[in-house]
Amino acid sequence: MDAQGRGRADNIDPADQWVLNPDTGEYELRLTPSAPQSAVPSPRRPAPRGPGGNGGAGGAGGPAAGRRSGAPGRQQVRDAAPPGAVPGQRRRRGTPPPEEPLPGRRGHRPGMKKSRAKKVLLWTGGTMAFVVVVAGVGGYLVLKHLEGNVTTTDVGSAAKQGFSKDEAFNILIIGTDKRTGKGNQGYGDKGSVGHADTNILLHVSKDRTNATALSIPRDLIVNVPDCPTKQPDGTTKVIPGTDHVRFNTSLGQDGRDPGCTMRTVKAVTGISPDHFMMADFNAVKTLTSAVGGVDVCLKHAVNDPDSHLKLTAGEHKIEGEQALAFVRTRHSFGNQGDLDRIKVQQQFLSSLMRKMSSGDTLTNPAKLYDLADAATKALTVDTGIGKVSTLKDMALELKKVPTKNITFLTTPVIDNPAEKVHATVVLNPTTAPQVFDAIKNDVSFTEVKKKQKQQKDAEAARLKGTQSAASEVRVRILNGGAAAGSAQETLTWLQNDEGVLKSENAGNAPRELDRTTLEYAPDQAAQARKLAAVMGLSGAALKPGESVTNSQGLPAMTLTLGKDFKGAGVSLTAPSKAPEVDKSTADKVQCAS
Repeated sequence: MDAQGRGRADNIDPADQWVLNPDTGEYELRLTPSAPQSAVPSPRRPAPRGPGGNGGAGGAGGPAAGRRSGAPGRQQVRDAAPPGAVPGQRRRRGTPPPEEPLPGRRGHRPGMKKSRAKKVLLWTGGTMAFVVVVAGVGGYLVLKHLEGNVTTTDVGSAAKQGFSKDEAFNILIIGTDKRTGKGNQGYGDKGSVGHADTNILLHVSKDRTNATALSIPRDLIVNVPDCPTKQPDGTTKVIPGTDHVRFNTSLGQDGRDPGCTMRTVKAVTGISPDHFMMADFNAVKTLTSAVGGVDVCLKHAVNDPDSHLKLTAGEHKIEGEQALAFVRTRHSFGNQGDLDRIKVQQQFLSSLMRKMSSGDTLTNPAKLYDLADAATKALTVDTGIGKVSTLKDMALELKKVPTKNITFLTTPVIDNPAEKVHATVVLNPTTAPQVFDAIKNDVSFTEVKKKQKQQKDAEAARLKGTQSAASEVRVRILNGGAAAGSAQETLTWLQNDEGVLKSENAGNAPRELDRTTLEYAPDQAAQARKLAAVMGLSGAALKPGESVTNSQGLPAMTLTLGKDFKGAGVSLTAPSKAPEVDKSTADKVQCAS
């Protein structure tokens, strides 16, 4: 059955069933001219019946659940309290708010495609398209149709099992050089197993005021770690890591999956990708055609026989095959290398994002539908975000970021000093760590709203004031994602080296945290400032709240060691300002040179 025939009459285009309501600014489903309906159907009204019956709920949950159950558990023991320790009473808190219901049919889990994941090439435009589009389209029938488009790959513990609307998040966008799809034989490396040819780590800030898209060169020399990889029969095989190799070998080589690339990014940058997305060559063709072409600017004429790109100097609107040639050419700009091609791709993606956010796209239901349909068909994602409803939640969060505060930059690198003829690069030892630290600590590379400045000022104010003596600091230490043994290591250091004697190991935290936090009651502020000074905690790590009861029945602060914990005695002070690097923003028009 034709996929577009689900849930509609055969002679009605799904895009034509959506009408912009001028009173609400939202699109509403109209099955007839006189019968407007909400984007989420009433439970009492069944979904419109099409050739597929009552909406085609087949495959709900089965394979997806199976793959999730195969992922290694995250509740492993990180820190156990010392023998004989009496666990402290936890303070009473309000129960967490119920999870927001997903759009469309409640409790539905979309069916998954065949287990063999598509080998695909990244074009970040595919991801950005979905982000902008599905947030504007929404609705039950559209989501129902899009469910069948997305392909998923289970990467086990390399990715999170869900998405949080209240936290900063990192998406690794990957592309391969494998030749897949009709008409793509002229692109990529012949016979390639599908290496990580293009890679962008997209960080979205917690307050949604800014985002950073960090390109990682494929020719960067790295150490690829050991990688547990799910096999077709459901078993897990550990693929041994290799040292001093190109970054692009983190995918495809020896059967490595996108989870291996995610683990390599963490090893290189210290930043943990939460999820991954991949999109194929055809994404560039279909997405640019769906929006009616993307505007690009060239400082000089281009005639590249390899990519078949031929354009005069000046402004052009490109789509389809021509757009793919534009982002694939590496002999037309700069020094004809991969780093210069990355800059051109960033300029192209900025233009695509501006086009997708423009009024003539967002107010055109048919164009929006075509864009969402093309984007989801191009996507392969991890199982943690495999539901279209989850992708929609992510889209809504990214949509909040102004394009002027979406920064494109490339990982700072230098030529590999071990080579006489430079073919690869290594991290710039001075600026690369600064860039990584800024992203890890949610620092914007652009000037953001006054609201964020006020927040930073409030965080800095928490460190100002009197400090208690170390002997008066009373704290319980929990491991919330740090290396095993970190809570006990910190306890020993605080008591033996820093004189914080009223401290105790409270074992594992209820959940893992990306960043270390210190929670305290108002009358413990002086203690919090002292412990922050001892440990090198920033004002952002201090969380005014309530005290807890320790094993002696006395009020104490709670120190939770997050994934950013680097070891006892190593400062965790976060940078307050991003380093000055070569960058661009999505709102600026630039010409390729």
